[in-house]
Amino acid sequence: MVKQEIFKEEINYIKSATIRNSAKALVDAIPDYFFEEAASSTGKYHPAYSLGKGGLLRHTKAAVRIAKELLDDPVIGNKYTTREKDLMIVALIMHDSFKRGVIPEKYTRADHPLIAANFIYEHKDEFSLSEEDALFLQKAIASHMGPWNTDYQGVEILPVPKTKWENFVHMCDYLASRKCLLVPFDEQNHITV
Repeated sequence: MVKQEIFKEEINYIKSATIRNSAKALVDAIPDYFFEEAASSTGKYHPAYSLGKGGLLRHTKAAVRIAKELLDDPVIGNKYTTREKDLMIVALIMHDSFKRGVIPEKYTRADHPLIAANFIYEHKDEFSLSEEDALFLQKAIASHMGPWNTDYQGVEILPVPKTKWENFVHMCDYLASRKCLLVPFDEQNHITV
């Protein structure tokens, strides 16, 4: 499996060659289980296209595509620099990358945003990320769950979005998990529109 090839279209949304190269390295670090995992084991929190084998991949691709569509709209996109747009795309590619942990556990980790965010920040040099870009990604990924920021006992464990970038990443993840939105995929997990 060539992970970069699976995310080729999404990586190509990134304008900066430097950030694009970092994104490629980050994609290569995604655990193999991610590509087989369903976005939701119960179907309670995600639409049909993101259930079953490869559902988490399809959910991620949908979130990135939603971001691209919104950022291509000048009313929305002009609020962000090219660098910010690129980093938000990277954050969305990586937001659920460690959903069951670095070493796969049986169930989704409630703290999976922190696992992904901290993994990226702690390994920023390996991904050729500047301190500033690594912090941007760390904050955007850690807060992507928005108001759903508690563990299974109701203890608040995740930050809520505070900046416009964090809110944007959360909004795209939220929209990609809405059952009222249909995103069509082909057999190779490519969005068909």
